[in-house]
Amino acid sequence: MTRPEVPDAIRKIADERSAARRAHNWAEADRLRAQLDEAGWQVADAGSLYILERIVAPDEVVNGVTRYGASVSVPSRLEESAPATVTVVAVATDWPEDLARFVAAVLVHAGEGLQIVVVANAPSPSQTEALLTLPSTVEVVWLARRLGHAAALNAGVRRAAAPVVMIADTSIEPQGDLPGALAAALADPSVAVAGPFGIVSGDLRHFSEAPEGQDNVDVIEGYALAFRRSDFAARGPFDEHFEFYRNLDVWWSLGLRDYGEDDPDDAPPRRALRVTSVPVLRHAHRGAAGLTEAARDKLAKKNFYRVLKIFATRRDLLASPDEPAGDEG
Repeated sequence: MTRPEVPDAIRKIADERSAARRAHNWAEADRLRAQLDEAGWQVADAGSLYILERIVAPDEVVNGVTRYGASVSVPSRLEESAPATVTVVAVATDWPEDLARFVAAVLVHAGEGLQIVVVANAPSPSQTEALLTLPSTVEVVWLARRLGHAAALNAGVRRAAAPVVMIADTSIEPQGDLPGALAAALADPSVAVAGPFGIVSGDLRHFSEAPEGQDNVDVIEGYALAFRRSDFAARGPFDEHFEFYRNLDVWWSLGLRDYGEDDPDDAPPRRALRVTSVPVLRHAHRGAAGLTEAARDKLAKKNFYRVLKIFATRRDLLASPDEPAGDEG
């Protein structure tokens, strides 16, 4: 079992507690343990060492509705068979107008068998009011505390009843049946991930928007990204260390396209397909709202290191890799 990545600030508190225990300063050790508990970390002592684990927050019941403390607490439908063709998952936090616009646009163009799941990620009061007015056909998953981006998406995808899942940001406004178009693209077994916006890279370090007319891309951007539910069950869930949204789409797209255990040795990687048959308006993206540019860059860079850790040398996954540089003499 892999251990969770521990933030430096949490590690510092745990080290100070360990030092207090060695000095038999039990009151200080107890005070520092309380700090760890409040921050969502549990410490287990092992002789002179310690182990840190994330604490799964308890569920809460508010007005008869369960609010889940963690994504894994949400009842899963991933093994169920249901009369649905596409599940659309979106996360709601603080912008009720965005959510209303997005849901209305999806529903007005909806094809048969559409399921919409909205994750209420500890929303603001105004967002909470808006969630209570959504059509009864929209399922709302309520969370007890605000989770990171990947964890909130995991909570929603666990409720997916359809064989195709589309995660989407509420900043987009489809002008047609986008979920249906992406589900049709995924009917091709060579396609692992599909969406209206794609980016490409020559070296897995620098990415840019795909040129007009190029449908086979390297990564589908997270504005709207569709994949098979079975792939999520086999290759997921989303890594919840991605608390910030940036580069999660890179990590997930490349992971979906990677070779499977049952693929023959000479099989090409599966494709990321940009689908442009349905126009999609993009409004202001809220994911970085409230953060300084420096904070955004720090979080994005931290996420990108997670991508590089797995895929830094996987140029075989690129649609148009740069030619490798020659050896220096």
